[in-house]
Amino acid sequence: MVIDNKLFEVKNISFSYDDEEIFSNISFSVDKGDVLCILGPNGTGKTTLIKCLNALHDIDTGEILINGKNMKELSFREISKHIGYIPQSHVPSFPFKVFDVVLMGRAPYLNLTDSPKEEDVEITLDALKTLGIEDLKNKEYTNLSGGERQLVFLARVLCQKPDLLILDEPTSHLDFGNQIRLLEIIDNLAKNGLSIIMSSHFPDHAFLSSTKVAIMKNKQFIDFGSPESVVTEENLKKAYSIDVKLIELDDSRKVCVPMKTDLKLNL
Repeated sequence: MVIDNKLFEVKNISFSYDDEEIFSNISFSVDKGDVLCILGPNGTGKTTLIKCLNALHDIDTGEILINGKNMKELSFREISKHIGYIPQSHVPSFPFKVFDVVLMGRAPYLNLTDSPKEEDVEITLDALKTLGIEDLKNKEYTNLSGGERQLVFLARVLCQKPDLLILDEPTSHLDFGNQIRLLEIIDNLAKNGLSIIMSSHFPDHAFLSSTKVAIMKNKQFIDFGSPESVVTEENLKKAYSIDVKLIELDDSRKVCVPMKTDLKLNL
């Protein structure tokens, strides 16, 4: 049960590789149905932060709470029942059928000697239907397009029945159309109560599906809040070191337009 609607809380966390500090003093919270988009340039620590948020890395200081419980006190299996994670890329190794790949998402609820139950099969079919890919269930995962694989992996994570979904640059390998389709799916999942944290290279994505935005630069958040208050021309220039114009469309949605510079790269 979510306590005071604070599903996920991050309190003053920091992380280092050996003696190199990657980020410090990161704090935020995510409520039920929130979509938090983390923006920032390459090398600023977004992926490392994402891995800390689902316990793939152990933080140096601070604490991460899931439904009020310290993540360090939970087993990986317990964490998997609360948090679903999709990395930037995943290379398929074996030609499993799509249905079997998605069914693997039920692993946190099964022991090593257990066979999937009827309930697990129903949850798998429901995840495929939710994402509109039930027609792929008998195809080999290795023969799918990049966009189809992303949806199959998302269905697999949904089978975990998580409270929170963490996505590391989920649109980075998708074409323009599939980027928008995936963001629409994320928006619909959030409307049904799933909380989502995602990193992105595209500030426009914050206006398309997010309720909260963080901009990461120089090992910390330089701003955090609503898309309208955080995704500003001033903040984007601070983050990416270029001029950006925000243009409002007829439907009142804003888009970000980077301006050309006279900078010449020494290639």
